[in-house]
Amino acid sequence: MIVCWSVKGGSGTTVVASTLALVHAEQSPRGALIVDLAGDVPAVLGLAEPSGIGVGEWFAQNENSSRMSLQSIAIQATANLQLISRGAATIDATANFAELCASLATFDLPIVIDAGCGVVSADLLARASSSLLITRPCYLSLRRAAQLNVAPTGIVLVNEPGRALGKRDVESVIGAPVIAEITFDASISRAVDAGLLASRLPSLLAKQLSVAA
Repeated sequence: MIVCWSVKGGSGTTVVASTLALVHAEQSPRGALIVDLAGDVPAVLGLAEPSGIGVGEWFAQNENSSRMSLQSIAIQATANLQLISRGAATIDATANFAELCASLATFDLPIVIDAGCGVVSADLLARASSSLLITRPCYLSLRRAAQLNVAPTGIVLVNEPGRALGKRDVESVIGAPVIAEITFDASISRAVDAGLLASRLPSLLAKQLSVAA
């Protein structure tokens, strides 16, 4: 289970998480699953906004024994990729992420979680096989990351032209290795804006993130 997160909005977390899920879906004979805790995955994949039950509603059910299975709320995003959407209900500090992870384990296929921006649940990070911090070489982002009391297992660095900071600066501040670097490419933005990421995944993006999959 790969958890993708960031400390600052606009870092590219949802695009990275969606791409990793698409790569896994293509490589795995069982397909893959993406769990959207931030709310933007359907838009990035070019899907209509899901109207059914999502993770927020699943958390809102009080008793473990009365909760519906996560399999029952997963929808088909592509031929090989399932999606569990965020839903309309608020996901607050009482959410039981340990229980969520236990339920996700029943899928028995590669899972990518888009955890969005902010401090990630310790239970979620503890159960992840890989915790990826998505960041740009931005002073403000690194300043926030340096103040965290949790560390990722790896960093996905979204490079931008003209930045004074680089890979070594990012690794030094965050204390984790950069395992993948994404080159700024307008074709990626165009694919996302047009809702074509799932159907026309830019080959450069897929190649650069394959090492993190």
